[in-house]
Amino acid sequence: MSSLSPARLRPSDLLRLGGTGLRARPLRAVLSALGIAIGIAAMTAVVGISSSSQADLDRALAALGTNMLTVTPGQTMFGKDSKLPDTSVSMIRRIGPVLSATATGSVDDASVYRTDKIPAGQTGGLGVVATQLDLLKTVGARLAHGAWLNAATARYPAVVLGSDAARRLGDVPAVYLLGRWWTVVGVLSHVPLAPELDSSVLVGWQAAASYLGFDGHPTTVYTRAVDAQVEAVRAVLAPTANPENPNEVKVSKPSDALAAQRATNATFTALLLGLGAVALLVGGIGVANTMVISVLERRAEIGLRRSLGATKGQVRSQFVTESLLLSLLGGAFGVLFGYFVTGAYSVTQSWPTVVPLWAMAGGVGATVVIGAIAGLYPAIRAARLAPTEALAAA
Repeated sequence: MSSLSPARLRPSDLLRLGGTGLRARPLRAVLSALGIAIGIAAMTAVVGISSSSQADLDRALAALGTNMLTVTPGQTMFGKDSKLPDTSVSMIRRIGPVLSATATGSVDDASVYRTDKIPAGQTGGLGVVATQLDLLKTVGARLAHGAWLNAATARYPAVVLGSDAARRLGDVPAVYLLGRWWTVVGVLSHVPLAPELDSSVLVGWQAAASYLGFDGHPTTVYTRAVDAQVEAVRAVLAPTANPENPNEVKVSKPSDALAAQRATNATFTALLLGLGAVALLVGGIGVANTMVISVLERRAEIGLRRSLGATKGQVRSQFVTESLLLSLLGGAFGVLFGYFVTGAYSVTQSWPTVVPLWAMAGGVGATVVIGAIAGLYPAIRAARLAPTEALAAA
């Protein structure tokens, strides 16, 4: 005579069974899930608020030019001023971590006057600079009023004045430059990352070549690179800008604010990991406590199920499933609540709302893992109860 084999529980059966266990004691399930949710919400909110604060700090540091490098010509071995090749900008743009690169070029022997009646010697110390169209984006400059040069105006006699140049020349519709009137199309605000532009009169690259005899060689190349690769980019800028004479190229050092930014990021990361670990540990202890009490209170149910043919593995799976469902519900609500807390606080501080995806997914995922681990001992204990012992204890 063949022995009877116990029926197998399908995953859907386990979910219904685990859900029934939670619904049978709704108050305890809600309170337990609430405890987990509070812990995960605290972790998510702390991570989110810290990340939002860090994003605001990064934004402020970015305004200081943490990832901007400048390339200028040095001197030859004979002590004469060298020149950057006219292809230097295009070559620098090919460097992988470089985000943007643009250039300006000094126009020699070009003086700017408010009118054509001013003596030639009274230049006011203003320099004429040929510029490429993407200068504003790379150096973070803004217009005080008017418009920036475009593909059309960069080819004809049109200028944009730096803030100091505009103050010295006054409110004029045009300036006099090398025997020709040049229309003023815009005025820049102060440029903190490139203060040399404040006292400059900016003209289009093509117009400078056509009307002012500009030779096309850049005198300053502004480069933006990925923050993590600034030092690596700096190491290759000189040989890239001037492959034949890299020793005749000067490259600026990274901003000190970059080191401060990295130190801040490292501190934030350590803080977030520590707080997250504590929150998850508290949530796991709560799940374990709830499931142990549940086993002690449900001995009669366990004994009855064992008497009706439930195996130890099925009882064990039932309690592990309940623990997983409890953890999943608490973790999901905790992440959602933590996100709203982060958003509300960030709005009051005028910060960008940043909750890392790893914090949300990791919060729920880690809670489920810890819930499974925390529910494993109570599940094993429940499975070890003999049917007669469990019914007698009840």
